[in-house]
Amino acid sequence: MSAPRLIVPRLAMQSLSNRALTAFLTVLAIAFSVMLLLGVEKVRNGARQSFANTISGTDLIVGARSGNIQLLLYSIFRIGNATNNVTWKSYQDITSRPEVAWSVPLSLGDSHHGFRVLGTTPEYFERYKYRRGQGLAFAEGKPFADLFDAVIGADVAKALGYKVGDPIVVAHGLGSVSFVEHEDKPFRVVGILEKTGTPVDRTVHVSLEGIEAIHVDWQTGMPMPGENITADEVRQMDLTPKSITAALVGVKSKLATFQLQRAINEYRQEPLSAIMPGAALQELWSLVGTAETALAVVSMMVVATALLGMVTMILTTLNERRREMAILRSVGARPTTVLGLLATEAGLLTLAGVALGVAMLYGVLLVLRPWVDATYGITLAIDPPTAREWMMLGGIVVAGFLAGLLPALRAYRMSLADGMTVRT
Repeated sequence: MSAPRLIVPRLAMQSLSNRALTAFLTVLAIAFSVMLLLGVEKVRNGARQSFANTISGTDLIVGARSGNIQLLLYSIFRIGNATNNVTWKSYQDITSRPEVAWSVPLSLGDSHHGFRVLGTTPEYFERYKYRRGQGLAFAEGKPFADLFDAVIGADVAKALGYKVGDPIVVAHGLGSVSFVEHEDKPFRVVGILEKTGTPVDRTVHVSLEGIEAIHVDWQTGMPMPGENITADEVRQMDLTPKSITAALVGVKSKLATFQLQRAINEYRQEPLSAIMPGAALQELWSLVGTAETALAVVSMMVVATALLGMVTMILTTLNERRREMAILRSVGARPTTVLGLLATEAGLLTLAGVALGVAMLYGVLLVLRPWVDATYGITLAIDPPTAREWMMLGGIVVAGFLAGLLPALRAYRMSLADGMTVRT
């Protein structure tokens, strides 16, 4: 066969088949790096989507005057404390406005073994939505109905080993270990929520009246001396809360959201803030999104390392292939044919690694997706690669082909006599 009729891709395939083990290990290294790169991209997108879907279906979050992120952190993520409370009268004024369709009050301040205790109403379990409208569901039990009933999240139940019917003693403050507890008025677990992947999993839910009941004989964060109101006595008292921490609000019309938000922000009786959770979540993600950039950089470095290993492999075997190159030259192959042969080998190895890496990724996703969702609350979408991912994969293949030019140029410069010379 004359040199002009030599088919470079066929020669490249035959050459790689002669070094099958080395080629396979190179492809495997590239495949693992591609799987890591796309895996990080899938996890990054899934985490961002799950983060954005922490709360859904709520139009406004109302609290004391503060920054958007601070209000979002303590009302939804149970992180930090409010600068002030919202009086019950102000809350009633807001909920009585014609734009309001529903509202759920939230009261924070106590904890149980490091988990936040949230005082609210039974409507919370109907109105709180996540993941684009998915509602809360009970793995066991039911919503609270009695004054000292409690509903716990999935992480609370797992960490503390609680079951329906177990007692819970709420501690004053937020420490994981507290020496000031409301032990004279214990709660009882009546429900355990299913895993959601949101802060709900790490929350102990009780009624607003229950929060008031455990504090009737307390003042400025400490029990009042000589006061010891029993659990039976407190049931006969008026337990209407004096204030709440925040409130979730839904409006009758989306067009009225901005009008209601402005009215709350300009409320004259006390300084209040009303934020849109979606906008606040995006603002918060922009602050913590640096980590995803770091992950992407690390995964790209892994891909670069795999391509460098491929180049090293080709360069290492190049000395052993001197005679092969010389034979090709002797039968009429031009230097450009040799250059194309080695560059094509690198391109084929990279293409095979990319294809195998994508297949491995989707195999792993099919197996681990339910576990990741149940354990971490991150939904990993099993869908075709996005335009961005296709561009990344195409860039890797091009980079592999270009990386193969280094050993190809070296082979290009080899003379025919160099390959025929026996080295000792």
